[in-house]
Amino acid sequence: MEAGNSTEVPQFLLLGLSEDPELQPVLFGLFLSMYLVTVLGNLLIILAVGSDPHLHSPMYFFLSHLSFVDICFTSTTVPKTLVNIQTQSKDISYVGCLTQVYFFVVFAGLDNFLLTVMAYDRYMAVCQPLHYSAIMNPRLCRLLVLACWFTVSWVSLLHILLMVRLTFCAGTEIPHFFCELGQVLTAACSDALINDIVLYVATALLGVFPLTGVLFSYYQIVSSIARMASTEGRCKAFSTCGSHLSVVSLFYGTSLGVYLSAAVTHSPQRSSTASVMYTVVTPMLNPFIYSLRNRDVKGALGRLLS
Repeated sequence: MEAGNSTEVPQFLLLGLSEDPELQPVLFGLFLSMYLVTVLGNLLIILAVGSDPHLHSPMYFFLSHLSFVDICFTSTTVPKTLVNIQTQSKDISYVGCLTQVYFFVVFAGLDNFLLTVMAYDRYMAVCQPLHYSAIMNPRLCRLLVLACWFTVSWVSLLHILLMVRLTFCAGTEIPHFFCELGQVLTAACSDALINDIVLYVATALLGVFPLTGVLFSYYQIVSSIARMASTEGRCKAFSTCGSHLSVVSLFYGTSLGVYLSAAVTHSPQRSSTASVMYTVVTPMLNPFIYSLRNRDVKGALGRLLS
């Protein structure tokens, strides 16, 4: 059955996190509460950055974009999960699954790239403070964000164009609570070797390379801080990176945990449970990290809410 014709493959079945009927209300309440907190928290960050002149700097420009991406990231998967739990249905259409894969790859990739761009911004602020304002000008900031969007959009589109060539059986089961690309390729009835190769290359492009950029930036930052003679200067320099470093550790730590969980247990059910950490929990915690660890954001939120 050709997957290119959505009328021949009307739907996939998302098995979700658990089939226990007694757990469904609990899962619905958890997902709904986390989703609302995620949207509200990141929306407050966006409003605070936009309304407070003190936050009109490159770091907070990138932070507002990260908050927007986090809202979109969770909105790609959670609403459909809530609908399926509430209606006691596991269905997702072929077109709906491809759409979910496309936007999931886009926003996951954007998270990686934006964290890398923010690490570069911190590197310039700490290691090149005299040239920071001249280099990190508004035009460069907009170009960096635009380049992130352009790259991940085309990579995600390539995945979709390759997926429509695959064949899927009617009622294909996906052992996940959303259409995760790797699980969808595994469920294909035809040979997905080319798709797998492209997936590995894309993982390197959207994951490994950005992480390498983050590690290199922080290596330079730590080296620069270590050369500072003043303890007060070291603390001040490190405080500018604390929030971003916490977010980076949380995002890549949970992503690595999901990968290792899948590699060790070989259990799709446990892998999908672990993936809740980076798809839902991490975007929910990011606003708390920045608002609690950053005085400027905390002050802007206070003025916004008052």
